[in-house]
Amino acid sequence: MSLADEFKAFISGGNVVDLAVGVVIGAAFGKIVSAFVDKVIMPVVGLLTGGVDLAGMKIVLQAADEAAKKAEVAIGYGDVLAAGLNFIIVGFVLFLVVKSYNRVRAPAPAPAASAGPTQEELLAEIRDLLKKQS
Repeated sequence: MSLADEFKAFISGGNVVDLAVGVVIGAAFGKIVSAFVDKVIMPVVGLLTGGVDLAGMKIVLQAADEAAKKAEVAIGYGDVLAAGLNFIIVGFVLFLVVKSYNRVRAPAPAPAASAGPTQEELLAEIRDLLKKQS
C-alpha cells in the first residue's frame, strides 16, 4: 500500500472526521465562553478588586521614551492572570456541560439476564434422557 493510499484511508476514517468536527465545535464554544468571561465575569472581578484591570497589570522594566522612539519594555503578568482565570472558567463550564450531558443521556440498557432452565427442568430433562436409554 502506498503512502498516498494509507493517508487516504486515514483521512476517510470516521475518527478523523469526528475529531475535526469536535475541534471546530470546541473552538466556537471557546469563543462563546471567552466572550462571556471578558464581558460578564471580568467586569465583576474588576469591580470586586476596586476597578483593577487584570489585563493592564504589568511590571515596567523600561519606560517608553518618545524622544528616542523607544517602546515601553514591560512584563505583562496581568494578561497571564486573565488567561489563567479564563482557562479555569472555561474548564468549569465544560465540566458542567459534560456533567449535565451525562445526567440527561439515557443510561445504556442493562443486558438481559439469561433466563436459563431451572434446576427442576434440568433434572427432569436428565431423567427423560435416562428413561430413553434404558
